[in-house]
Amino acid sequence: MVDLDATQSVSEPAGAGLRPPERTAVIALAVLLPAAALGAALLRPGGGALPPAVAVLVLLLGGAVMLAGMRRSYRHSRFGLANGISLVRLAMVAALAGALAAPATVAGAWAFIGVALVTLALDGIDGWAARRAGLESAFGARFDMEVDTALALVLALSIWLSGALGPWVVALGLARPGFVLLAALWPALRAPLPPALWRKAVCVVQIGALILLASPLIAPPAATWLAAAVLGLLAVSFARDILWLARRGG
Repeated sequence: MVDLDATQSVSEPAGAGLRPPERTAVIALAVLLPAAALGAALLRPGGGALPPAVAVLVLLLGGAVMLAGMRRSYRHSRFGLANGISLVRLAMVAALAGALAAPATVAGAWAFIGVALVTLALDGIDGWAARRAGLESAFGARFDMEVDTALALVLALSIWLSGALGPWVVALGLARPGFVLLAALWPALRAPLPPALWRKAVCVVQIGALILLASPLIAPPAATWLAAAVLGLLAVSFARDILWLARRGG
């Protein structure tokens, strides 16, 4: 396995190729690409080449965004275990995204839920790992958050594509992308938000509810009420942040 905590100093000037943590990230990404493709193929064994291809494409796009963020704002000399966990989570999300490209069997549907649960569970480890190693960073927090966003969107799309709920359920996965789009138009929303435990709790509730909705364990009308309740919770959470930023921005 790639040593994500190998100590190396960052001595190269900006623009002089990849720095040590970036090189580690590229190596880890190269290792995870075939794993994501294999995961998608196992989740949809009758789907042919399309699920693995989609998984690879999603992971490549996510990896490109990750590397751009590292180059812009990551100043530690090591990639770190925490970022490695987030990258593994991204690979799992990519495999789930690939699985959307083909119809699910009953076994495949349960495997999909299992992978989603593991992806959510790993979310509780990366922050601890970063603090323990002294490698906390704004990049790491943002990377973790965007993986959560991708997971929520993939789960919401899976619920819609399964026919369990109408297209409105995709809104459960579009809350964060919608906020980012609004921030692009409204500069006041680009300011950093203070850390808040309740915001993380809302994210866990959102993804947990989406996993439940994607499973065969809940059906309308209970599924409809649950999805509507979580959508309302997200609306309140984002409205609170938007109001705080708007007042601060004057």
